[in-house]
Amino acid sequence: MPGNVQTVMGWLEQHLLTCPSKKMFLLDCPGCGLQRSLLALLKGEIVLSWKLYPPTVFVLLTLATLVVHLVFNLRHGTVLLKFLFTITLLIMAVSYIYKIINHQLI
Repeated sequence: MPGNVQTVMGWLEQHLLTCPSKKMFLLDCPGCGLQRSLLALLKGEIVLSWKLYPPTVFVLLTLATLVVHLVFNLRHGTVLLKFLFTITLLIMAVSYIYKIINHQLI
């Protein structure tokens, strides 16, 4: 990576937000791992990104679709958004249940 990008990525890695759920209850929330997964994705480490938090790509795709729909008022945008939102929530739920079953919450 070029120097400036590496500096920004290093700064982001050092300034991740703390999860209130993990801090107060010592348990991961259903969104824990998103920041680290997003950083891995930005570095091009797709497999690591998926391992850290599987819904990351779907969250980004849903948000991008929302922005495009708000700007261009897509004909079937609401249907597409409902579909993407449902898929994203399902992947989040399955991922969180997997963490619970495999005792990976801490």
